[in-house]
Amino acid sequence: MKKKLLFIMPSLAAGGGERSLINLLSYMDYEQYEVDLHLMNHEGIFLELLPEEVNLLPLSEGYLRFSQPIGRSVAGHLKQGELSLALNRMLFSLNNRAGGNVSVKEQAGWKYVSPSLRKLKEEYDVAIGYLEKSSIYFCVDKVKAKKKIGWIHSDYDQLGMDAQFDQTYFRALNHIVTVSDECAKVLCNRFPEEAHKVTVIYNMVSPSMIRAMARAEDEDLFERQDGETVILSIGRLQPEKGFLLAVDAFRLLMERGYKVKWHIIGEGDEREALQHKIEEYGLSRRFKLLGVRSNPYPYLEQADIYVQPSRFEGKSIAIDEAKILHKPIVITAFSTANDQLRRNEEGLIAEMSPESVADSIAKLIDDPGLRQRFKRQLASLELGTEQEVNKFYTLVQGGEMP
Repeated sequence: MKKKLLFIMPSLAAGGGERSLINLLSYMDYEQYEVDLHLMNHEGIFLELLPEEVNLLPLSEGYLRFSQPIGRSVAGHLKQGELSLALNRMLFSLNNRAGGNVSVKEQAGWKYVSPSLRKLKEEYDVAIGYLEKSSIYFCVDKVKAKKKIGWIHSDYDQLGMDAQFDQTYFRALNHIVTVSDECAKVLCNRFPEEAHKVTVIYNMVSPSMIRAMARAEDEDLFERQDGETVILSIGRLQPEKGFLLAVDAFRLLMERGYKVKWHIIGEGDEREALQHKIEEYGLSRRFKLLGVRSNPYPYLEQADIYVQPSRFEGKSIAIDEAKILHKPIVITAFSTANDQLRRNEEGLIAEMSPESVADSIAKLIDDPGLRQRFKRQLASLELGTEQEVNKFYTLVQGGEMP
């Protein structure tokens, strides 16, 4: 008899956690597992990549009203006689407008969102909150399951979250999965009473799939001029990704006379601030925000250098994908950097400053031999992590982890 699984995720918009979920669902054995997916927003570029075997659950009418713009939402709740939900919607809006840490605001906002979300009637063998915060809270509060798993995709301490709030939820989980050894250490130190639940399952990437998708586009995507070096970054346009730092680093490269272009694939709340800084520095023709791309791999294939200027990461899928395509790589020295890249063997790790990032990029541009050495080293690695799905099966089945 098939085991019945439920995955919970806010949306399938562009992001590492979302891409990780799509990869996992692509590897699932649907002869052994029946899979439902609960999204809080039925939008996102990865929806089209959802395997047909996955059953996407409908949203409750109450939550659909709650998630509308505040004026329409409050009016809709009042029309339906949902006075408490109307009040919660106003309090939720006030909470989001308050200053402070975004993660803490999402935690605090859960008490206002939660009443609009119905408890699921179905009972599951295993429910998985596949992203920190609301996905885990929904898993604990709204789902009946024999086993519950929470997935943390980032360095918990760097998120700046209220650990006391999460302690209650982590206590209700059977397993806490994270994506790197360093992230696991952070969780064990922060939640020592739950340390026995912490398991590392790396993000799943398939070299054969990535290489095939990278060959899907033949034309020059960057309109490259002779002698130009094309730099690419991929990630949400959010402060933690460090893209404002990237603009400053690019300005330094231009001032030093390097013939470079820098493109970023991704979307997010920091777009306006980034665009303003790009225009302020007069870099609009050479530093471009490309928005989201459902297939970023042709861009990655055609780029000369991949740069991840993050302030913190869990385990970046984009860096793993750049390694698979043998790109010379520069990353910043975020807390899990050494889990991602062997310094001076697979790429360069810069300090978290524009000057250091610019220096590292310049070093790669100036030294073709170094770029080739990194490429050869990356080509020699076994980089596929498809086998990580077996760790997930073991967790679901209740066996001993390797």
